[in-house]
Amino acid sequence: MGENRSVTDSNLPPGRDSLTEDLLWRGLIQDSTGPDELRALLDGPSATFYVGFDPTAPSLHVGNLMQVVMARRLQLAGHRPLLLVGGATGQIGDPKESAERTLNSPEVIAGWVQRIRDQLSPFVTYTGDNAAELVNNLEWTGEMSVVEFLRDVGKHFPVNKMLAREVVRARLESGISFTEFSYQLLQANDFFELHRRHGCQLQFGGSDQWGNITAGVDYVRRRGAGPVQAFTTPLVTKSDGTKFGKSETGAVWLDPEMTSPYAFYQFWLNADDRDVTRYLRYFSFRSRSELEELEKATAERPQARAAQRALAEELTSLVHGERETTQAVAASQALFGRGALDELSPETLRAALAEAGLVPVDELPDVAGLLKESGLVPSMKEARRVIAEGGAYVNNTRVAEVDATVTAADLLHGRYLVLRRGKRSFAGVELRG
Repeated sequence: MGENRSVTDSNLPPGRDSLTEDLLWRGLIQDSTGPDELRALLDGPSATFYVGFDPTAPSLHVGNLMQVVMARRLQLAGHRPLLLVGGATGQIGDPKESAERTLNSPEVIAGWVQRIRDQLSPFVTYTGDNAAELVNNLEWTGEMSVVEFLRDVGKHFPVNKMLAREVVRARLESGISFTEFSYQLLQANDFFELHRRHGCQLQFGGSDQWGNITAGVDYVRRRGAGPVQAFTTPLVTKSDGTKFGKSETGAVWLDPEMTSPYAFYQFWLNADDRDVTRYLRYFSFRSRSELEELEKATAERPQARAAQRALAEELTSLVHGERETTQAVAASQALFGRGALDELSPETLRAALAEAGLVPVDELPDVAGLLKESGLVPSMKEARRVIAEGGAYVNNTRVAEVDATVTAADLLHGRYLVLRRGKRSFAGVELRG
């Protein structure tokens, strides 16, 4: 077990409209434990599968979105999801190549478990023959004694195979604790327990989890259960070499309090032309023909950014709902003079201005002073020149006088101003107090 094989090695005749063929066309299957068996499972009657999420932060981020979307995709195809949030494994931490993880308290982990469970809920349905279920591995791991763990689980894991795992090898010189070294056993036991308790036949995860996942398949077999299958999805990358899931302001979270719906929308809208068609195949639920049309449009007219807009709108609606998507689209248009600023909610307007640069002030100087304070111009002289040439706007209204001022009546929602220089450079001002 652990052989790196692709489902594309299958000798079964291709079924273009099957779930497997769709996943392959989208590039969503990187490795699998048994190509023929996986195809039969995916294209057959309803199977129970699981995917795990460790609570290492108070929110999931866009790096987790591949697995969330895949769970939704499999359920729509008729399979039954078990969404595992690791109340036990989250207290241990999967080894990182760089250094030992900082352990969080059980109380913190418990709070994060609940938040992540709430985040996962809208992506699947909990009714019907293939109703999803949320599970927590603390249920079976927390009650296990050390002796039970070593006798019943540990004896099935050859240490030489555990040492061969890439991330473990990378840490051997700098040091790795037994705590993190044992993570693989805990995750493998999850698969066995879910198979025993729920009839789980399939696990999937990111390709960086291949070693843990195949250890679980092997462990289920060693315990005389199964057969079970597994596959991995590719890690999402950016063509420019920067890390996927990061924006200029940091990680892009699914929690709207940590990353606003507007910033989430902008993250996808700003996707590189070299990446966007791949992202659409990974994350979109549009049909193959629709995606091929968007790919063609991107190749022929990249400046229209049709693929980016389609991706941003679909994913923002999926994660945050249609109302927030409508507000994000309206904000994108209004900030550049193509919509009404006063129709934006205070939350959306502030989020949009925060992305551009929101300058707090205690009083309102003249427009030239605001342009300088906001950073849109380097000096008062330049501010006056821009105004004189007709290139300065307040709330999308051109400023006609060099010495123009603003009053409280000009403030949006009683506290915000939108400044713009020319067509594309804008900033926000927030009156404190």
